[in-house]
Amino acid sequence: MPNYKLVYFNMRGRAEIIRYIFAYLDIKYEDHRIEQADWPEIKSTLPFGKIPILETDGLKLHQSLAIARYLTKNTDLAGKTELEQCQVDAIVDTLDDFMSRFPWAEKKQDIKKQMVNELLTYDAPQLLQHLEAYLGEREWFIGNSVTWADFYWEICSTTLLVLKPDLLDIHRRLEMLRKKVQAIPAIADWIQRRPQTKL
Repeated sequence: MPNYKLVYFNMRGRAEIIRYIFAYLDIKYEDHRIEQADWPEIKSTLPFGKIPILETDGLKLHQSLAIARYLTKNTDLAGKTELEQCQVDAIVDTLDDFMSRFPWAEKKQDIKKQMVNELLTYDAPQLLQHLEAYLGEREWFIGNSVTWADFYWEICSTTLLVLKPDLLDIHRRLEMLRKKVQAIPAIADWIQRRPQTKL
C-alpha cells in the first residue's frame, strides 16, 4: 500500500472529495493542513502552484478530481461499467462546472456577495432541477450503489447550504441523497471526526 500525504488548507474545499474517498475505502493517509500565512512560501514549491496535492511514491499529484479518479479506479465508487464511469464523471464535472463559477478568491466582499447571490438565485435552481430529474426515483445518481458522484454532490451541496440554507427546501430527493451519503458509516465517522470549518 502506498504512503499518501494530502496537502491542503484547513478547510473542506477542494480536498474533501479526496478525504471522503480515503475514508470510504479505509485508506490511511496524512491529512496535512497548512495555514494561510505559510501558503506563499509553499506555493512556489508546487506543480502549477495549486493545492490540493497528493504526495505518493515521490510524486506530487495535483488537481482534486484527477486524484479522485486515480483513487477510485478499479473500485465500484468509480462506477461498475465503463458506461457508469462516464456517467459518474459527467455528474462530477457538472457539479464542478457550477462550483468553479463562484468567486472564492475575490477580495472585495461587496462584489463577492453580489456574484454569489446571483449564482444562487438565478443559476442554482436550474441546476438543481436538472439534477433532481436525473436522479429520478433512484437511490443513487448512477447505477444501484453509491459512487463518488454521490459523495461530490453531498460535499458541494453542504457548501451551497452554508451560503443559502433554504436551497434544497423544494428538492426533497436531492436532500434525501445527501442524508444517505452522510449515513454511510465510514462517511458518518469522518464527518464527526473532521475539523469543523465553514467551507
